[in-house]
Amino acid sequence: MPPVAETVLDEVEAEGGEDAGPGPRTGAPARRGARAAGAAALLTAVLFCLATALSRSHPFGPVTRNVVDLGQQYLPYHAYWRSFLRGETHGDAFLNWNSGFGANFLGDVGTYLSSPVDLLVVFFPADRIELALYVVTAVKITAAGAAMAALLLRLRPGPWPVAAALGTAYALSGWTFNFGSTVPMWLDGLAAFPLLCLVGEWARTGRRPVLGPLVVALAWIANFYTAYMATLGAAVVLAVRLLTAEETATVRRRLAGALRAARSVLVGVGLAAPLVAVVFLGTKTADPTPEVTFAPAAWADVLARFLPATASTASPALFIGTPALLLALTLPFNRAVAPRVRAALTAAVVLVTLSLQWEPTHLLWHAGASPNGVPYRQAFVLCGLLLIAAWFSVAGGVPRPAALLAGGALLGGLAWAARGSVDIDRWTFPASGAAALLALIAALLALAAARREPSGAVGGNHRDSTGTAPEAPTGDNRENSTATARQDSARTALKAPARLLPLLAVLLLVAAQAGEAAVTGKRIEEQQRAEVAWSPRTGPWHEAAAREVARADAWPRHRTDPGEVPGGNDVLLVGGQGADYYSSLTSETTSRTLVSLGFGAYAKGRHPVTLDNPVTDALFSVGTRMRSEPAEPVRQDAPPRATVTATTVPVPPLVTVRPSARPAGPSGDSAFARQERLLGASVYELPAPRRTGRALAAHCPAGSEVWFWAPEYRGTATLAGQRPVRFDGKPPAVSAAMGALGTVPASGEVRIALDPEGRARLPREPVGCLVRARLDTAVDRLTATGATRVRTTGHTVTAALPPGSTGVAVLAVPRISGWSCAAGDADLRPARAYEGLVAVPLDGRADTVHCSFRPPGLRLGGAVGAAALLALAATGVLHRRRSRG
Repeated sequence: MPPVAETVLDEVEAEGGEDAGPGPRTGAPARRGARAAGAAALLTAVLFCLATALSRSHPFGPVTRNVVDLGQQYLPYHAYWRSFLRGETHGDAFLNWNSGFGANFLGDVGTYLSSPVDLLVVFFPADRIELALYVVTAVKITAAGAAMAALLLRLRPGPWPVAAALGTAYALSGWTFNFGSTVPMWLDGLAAFPLLCLVGEWARTGRRPVLGPLVVALAWIANFYTAYMATLGAAVVLAVRLLTAEETATVRRRLAGALRAARSVLVGVGLAAPLVAVVFLGTKTADPTPEVTFAPAAWADVLARFLPATASTASPALFIGTPALLLALTLPFNRAVAPRVRAALTAAVVLVTLSLQWEPTHLLWHAGASPNGVPYRQAFVLCGLLLIAAWFSVAGGVPRPAALLAGGALLGGLAWAARGSVDIDRWTFPASGAAALLALIAALLALAAARREPSGAVGGNHRDSTGTAPEAPTGDNRENSTATARQDSARTALKAPARLLPLLAVLLLVAAQAGEAAVTGKRIEEQQRAEVAWSPRTGPWHEAAAREVARADAWPRHRTDPGEVPGGNDVLLVGGQGADYYSSLTSETTSRTLVSLGFGAYAKGRHPVTLDNPVTDALFSVGTRMRSEPAEPVRQDAPPRATVTATTVPVPPLVTVRPSARPAGPSGDSAFARQERLLGASVYELPAPRRTGRALAAHCPAGSEVWFWAPEYRGTATLAGQRPVRFDGKPPAVSAAMGALGTVPASGEVRIALDPEGRARLPREPVGCLVRARLDTAVDRLTATGATRVRTTGHTVTAALPPGSTGVAVLAVPRISGWSCAAGDADLRPARAYEGLVAVPLDGRADTVHCSFRPPGLRLGGAVGAAALLALAATGVLHRRRSRG
């Protein structure tokens, strides 16, 4: 076995570990771990920013990064989180008054915002929220690289610069660029995996029984979804370590280590239960997305994703850099690694890879439900396993030429098998080839350094292949002295090259990894902007809307709806109390209620959007509405501008009184009929239109407003003499909102020309003609009988009613799970529903109603959390007693 080709820094400091011989300095492993983590963090941050700059993306360029949910969800949520932390919102930790006419905010916190890193947004001004989110993203990725580098040195001692390079390779994997950087909440799972592996190491060796559960709790609080995947991955790593490490060579020790690890996970998850339970129950009441049947990706595409500059949502992102992948592929052939370690790690990597493609294990990775969108969200675990395999192969020295050749052959076969994949980019093979060449040169330099290293040059305690120390020279003292002088001279002559070559090898390894990562990040960002939906950067349009909302806000006297602002989730960005709401926890009640009333929705119902309709404005007490006129087309490379105007009209109060628990109004299942039942008045003329080819003809009162409602219709509808109006229905993903086509002429004749894209799917009553005078009468009646005063706090509503009010008090808030109400001094009870809204029965004796919202699962989670805290305290006490004993 050739001697270890350590780096010059390790050689100079003579720091040791399991492979370095006797006499290591006190605290040396900790210093090496800190250096590796620090170097990985610095290199990761620099390369991530470099990739952003190369793609000309904000904040290092003019082009938006806000692709898909980054602009539609995470940016608005972080904007609202900043406002919430600074005390600038109407709601509290339980309830968000801004979104969806009232939403479960604690569930959204646990889904999107509970990472400690997200607190950084409070230090940025409101008009720099994109920069704040970028910093949050970079910090999470950097932390993942540092954690992995530290873990590698904990698993096995070795050259810390190589550990730092591999930590960076993990943080800047294809999964990070393709998925994680645009879904920042998943990045907490990226950092959690190495930390949970470290918890497994502590459990295996019986160390830190209190800190371990706290780390588990932090991971699950930060993002329990990816923490669950990271926990499964850490269990795989722990199983390998229990089977292969010398400290757990007996069955008893393996069982004890496994039980300690299970205790850490159970206590840690229990500590996170107050938040996890809220999120879990929130998903049970969320608007269900269509069931997804898992279809494994073609193996050519899977293999292609190991290569640089590939992007896809239909296959697992597995790029970790060609040098790191090559090292991982050498492990099965590296005889310098113990056979049981090679076998166990290789089996783990192979089995986890196969588990990505088999539906039962696919469901296991995703907690029993195949996700919509990206089906390979757990791929970061496989990236981490590959880098652990690479580290075990290189930590004791560069693999022998035979192992390098075998690994290179596997890498070449992988690339050849992937050559026909649709995911291959024009940069893929040039980048991979250049990185492989640099890695080959680095390996040759390291091997040359190992051959030139004289016996005893490092520490003077090398042993030959039999494990025995070489014999001392014999002869008289003068001869011994002369021989010693000659050996010293030889060591001095060889020392500088022996130190320089490993340093050059590490530098080339880092350069190969860094170049590939930067190119991959650049190309993935460019491909995403070209192929998926995007939102523009925040700028003058959002700022103008925010100013107008702040000026006109009159909550809780009535709501202010900011209207349409590019990017989605408008109210989280600019304020107000509108319908716009995009969350994985959007309640089915909210989605179904709003869509049934004519609101539009995206994301299979989980993103209801605003509706500029006077009837729904009256129903939800939207007294002020913003309307925007764009100054120019929305572009990727510039923040949009627009003129924003505010219009205020009389509307009923937030709490109104209806004559009975049974809605009055016409029968029918159209949005027009449902609006009238909820309003308690007939305000539309609902003609039976005659359909001739691509035209609808009907008769309505002159001067009434023509509204067109067809949730599944995609195309334009044009009222004779008016401009075309666009509708974007695309079931099941998109429901088109009700839209105004114009005013009925004096003749009363209504003729609508349809220009559909594909088949025109229309409901039975697609046309309604709104008579404003009838609506005004209904508004006046509801105002006169409604609340005389409404007061709100963070998650409560109190309304004073006219004396003797009977029937039912209706709060203009969707009746989502968690609402409790009471009339007068009665005890709070689960609220009733009135056409999907919160309702409180009245008997004529109470002149006030009170409603309060508590997120479902909070009480159960609190009880579990308290029990886990007691268990943690007991664990700490027992450990202290044992230590003293």
